[in-house]
Amino acid sequence: MSFNIGLSGLNAAQKQLDVTGNNIANVNTTGFKSSRAEFEDVYSATKLGVSSKTIGNGVRLANVSQNFGNGGMNVTGNALDMGIQGNGFFTLSDNGSLMYTRAGTFKTDKDGYITNSDGTARLQGFAADSNGNIIPGVLTDLRIDVSNLPPQTTTTIGATINLDSKSAVINQTTTPFDPTNTASYTTPFSSDIYDTQGNKHSLDQYMVKTGANTWNVYTLIDGRNPNGTAPTSPPTGLATDPTPVQMVFDSSGKLQSIGGVTGATTIPVKNWVPGTVTNGVWAANGAGSNDPTGKGITTDWSKTTQFNADTSRAAIIGDGYATGQITDISIDGTGIIFANFSNNQHKPIGQVAVASFTNEQGLQPAGGTNWKQTFASGQPAYDGGEVGTNGSIVSGSLEGSNVDLTSELVDLIKGQSYYQANAKTISTQSTIMQTIIQMT
Repeated sequence: MSFNIGLSGLNAAQKQLDVTGNNIANVNTTGFKSSRAEFEDVYSATKLGVSSKTIGNGVRLANVSQNFGNGGMNVTGNALDMGIQGNGFFTLSDNGSLMYTRAGTFKTDKDGYITNSDGTARLQGFAADSNGNIIPGVLTDLRIDVSNLPPQTTTTIGATINLDSKSAVINQTTTPFDPTNTASYTTPFSSDIYDTQGNKHSLDQYMVKTGANTWNVYTLIDGRNPNGTAPTSPPTGLATDPTPVQMVFDSSGKLQSIGGVTGATTIPVKNWVPGTVTNGVWAANGAGSNDPTGKGITTDWSKTTQFNADTSRAAIIGDGYATGQITDISIDGTGIIFANFSNNQHKPIGQVAVASFTNEQGLQPAGGTNWKQTFASGQPAYDGGEVGTNGSIVSGSLEGSNVDLTSELVDLIKGQSYYQANAKTISTQSTIMQTIIQMT
């Protein structure tokens, strides 16, 4: 019996050394999780046996458990290198067979799909619609689309503006508005706008203080009237070409009315015909202003004041932009992938899915730093990062192995001693048997 007990100890010691050796071998493996050998004693006794006189029958391996604690994050600077700071797994699809991993060494293949390092499995996540809205719930192969971002026509512009109440009043009878004469206006504001083909134009609005609390606003596009006609210089009549819109402030410097309408805060720029001027000759460029409703471009003046401070404009907004080429991508903590374009636009193109399990210990190691779902692990739940117990996705970093090399080296010494001690029990039993044989 002692031989069997000693042999079971040798087998257990070998298993412990195997586990320790595997941990040490993977100390530099990205996303690797260390393992621990767990043992249980063996008894040979019936239910009616006298337990106080039962001698153990050795030891056996009960389980090899894994430590799913976080490894350290190593910065790489590559946006597609990702780690999860906290709980959860990346999901990979190998021709429909799902695997789960903590190794975030991803890249793109020739078709733009995000794959693992050897290109055999695609990263799973949630797609985005044409407006950049994430479609949750349905997993799909994530893909980086490198096609151009179509232009968007400007429909609204706005800013936070203050008009200096100390500005001098301009008599438009003696000094009619003339965009070429700086003495005929108080201050100009320029904004970039875009037509349906993504061509950039300059929308220029000239402010003329005509009274203590009144201002006239003249609007030109590329130095001409919105319909493409040249502004009269000097204008015919009393500054009627282009036509001004009057803006009135109350005694406290707050906007009171626009165009005679109390409470109005916008000035529409209608009938815009995009064009270009070559050698002083204007011609339509073939693009449109995307104005089917006739509302034109809305210029928002709701954040305009007339205080005793320098004239200024800040926080300029506009919804139009030119055609954009993708320059790079960025990924936030929730896993949303943003495409960054040359026209300074940013658009979500997908979201990395994070899988979570009720029992991580029930996952089956599948090699390649991957795990597979089992009955014991339970069904995975898919969501973005930073949702529920899911950890945060760290782009530009890789999670290192969580192996504690110092602890493993100590376990290696203990395992060697354990092996030697069990071998000694077999050697001792052999010596005793030889003694008994010699007595006969």
